[in-house]
Amino acid sequence: METSNLFIAGFIAHIIGDFMLQNEWMATYKTSLLHPASWVHSGIHFIVLLFVFSPFLALLLAISHLLIDTRVPLREWRRFYKQTNDPKNPAFISFAMWQDQVLHLLCIYFAAWIVTR
Repeated sequence: METSNLFIAGFIAHIIGDFMLQNEWMATYKTSLLHPASWVHSGIHFIVLLFVFSPFLALLLAISHLLIDTRVPLREWRRFYKQTNDPKNPAFISFAMWQDQVLHLLCIYFAAWIVTR
């Protein structure tokens, strides 16, 4: 399978896990590694990614999803790159959501690229 086809399959699995199978409880509490919601949400990603990737890569992607969803990596990126970290700023919501998705998709693309090399 080509990298692009594998990436598209991973992208579809990702949006199913992030938008169809995530409820309010997960969305609210997934930012804490100590809360079960973060592990349930990551587990859902592991399951949907098993349809696309090997168990090892699906697990690595689920772990990366878990860590990205803590919001720590992107908070530090916004601080370094001088973007807003203020939730009261209207631009923050847009930055936060799209940066989160971009980082998830970069991980999926990298996994697809590795598999097809």
